[in-house]
Amino acid sequence: MKITFLGTGTSQGIPMITNNHPVCLSKNIKDKRLRSSIMVSWDDINYIVDCGPDFRTQMLRENVQSINGVLFTHEHSDHTAGFDDVRPFSYQMGEVPIYVDKRTLKSLQQRFEYIFTTKNRYPGAPKVAVNIIDDTAFYLDGVEVTPIEVLHGTLPVTCYRFGNFAYLTDVKTISDTEKEKLKGVKVLVVNALRQESHPTHFNLEEALEFVAEINPERAYFSHISHKLGFHNEVQKALPKNVFLAFDGLKIKV
Repeated sequence: MKITFLGTGTSQGIPMITNNHPVCLSKNIKDKRLRSSIMVSWDDINYIVDCGPDFRTQMLRENVQSINGVLFTHEHSDHTAGFDDVRPFSYQMGEVPIYVDKRTLKSLQQRFEYIFTTKNRYPGAPKVAVNIIDDTAFYLDGVEVTPIEVLHGTLPVTCYRFGNFAYLTDVKTISDTEKEKLKGVKVLVVNALRQESHPTHFNLEEALEFVAEINPERAYFSHISHKLGFHNEVQKALPKNVFLAFDGLKIKV
C-alpha cells in the first residue's frame, strides 16, 4: 500500500494570506502546505481521503489519472470545498463513489445541491454514488477499512484505518473505545497543529503523547500550521520514528 500526502496544511494553508510570519516566508518547499488530504493506493486502486479547496492542484501535481472513490472525514471547507473538482473523474467513470456519514452528507447536499439533484440537472455536474458509513468496518477492493470517531472540539470526525495504516485528522480527543481500533497499527498519521494548545486540535505535545500511547512503528504529523515552526527545525527535535509529513511525500505501508 502506498500513501501520498496530497496536502499537509491546516485550514488556511502555508503560506497564509496576508501573513508575514517567518515560516510563511520560507523558501523551503517543505514549509509550503496545501490543505490536508491523502491518497491511499494499492495495485491500480486510488482512494482519496477528503477533497479540499486545493484538490484540483493536488491531482494535477501528482498526475492522478483515475480514482476509485472519495472518503470524507467531516464537513469543514478545508476538507470538502474541492468536491466539484471530481467532475473529470465522473466524466471518465460515471458515478464517483463517495463514503460519508449522514451529517456530512447533509452538509454536502446543502452546499453542492446541483450535484445531488435529480431534477433539471446541469449536464456538466459530477455524478456521485453515495455510500453511508457509520462505525461499521467495510471493504474497499479487498482492503478492510475501519471508521474511527474522534472529536474536533465537540464535532465528531470520521477517521479511517486501512489495514495497518491509520489516518486521523482534526483530533482533539478520542475515546478509549476508538483507541482500541488502532491497536497494532504500524503507520499512524495524526494532526499536530502548532506548539501552543488549541481548543479543537492536538498541539505538538499532545500529538507526541498520542503517538507514544498508540505505539506504531512509524508516525507522521499532518494538518500543520505555520505556528508549528520550520519543517527542518521541528523534524530535528522529533523521536526517530516520528516524522513531519510534507506535500508530495509518498510512503509505503
